[in-house]
Amino acid sequence: MSKTLLRPLAMTALMLPWVSTWAAVERETFELHVTIPTADFFVLPLDPQLVQREQRLPFSSITGALSPLRATYEVKNSNGAIGARLAEEAYLSNGRERIDLRVKFNDVELTLDSTQVVTAIEARPGRQVPLEIAAIRPGDGYRSGEYYGTVHMVFDAVAP
Repeated sequence: MSKTLLRPLAMTALMLPWVSTWAAVERETFELHVTIPTADFFVLPLDPQLVQREQRLPFSSITGALSPLRATYEVKNSNGAIGARLAEEAYLSNGRERIDLRVKFNDVELTLDSTQVVTAIEARPGRQVPLEIAAIRPGDGYRSGEYYGTVHMVFDAVAP
């Protein structure tokens, strides 16, 4: 009788460590990406996820203002200055209403025409410069809704 009781107990005791191992599995998956710029010319955000994820402009219900997006870029041009422009007008829209955006790169407001944003002297060794994207408040204030938009900036290596 004791053999018939001991045999199932012994098998259960041997199997318990395997059962807990099967239940304790964790897996992680990472997506990796790297951009290695050329040594002569680059314009890259310091935070690479800046251009990989949607950015929010926080709205204050108390002041009725949208906070600007601020970021830092690393820039370099060994052979001259750096120019920049907007590829299209920058604005947010909800399908009916529009909120225009002011885009400044290194404290120079960008338009549809190319403008020098970093001088050749500053660009040669490379440096960090600020980007600011701010909403331009409409005369009658912001209207409620979900607004979306895209800012397309184009950077050029300007030869001396």
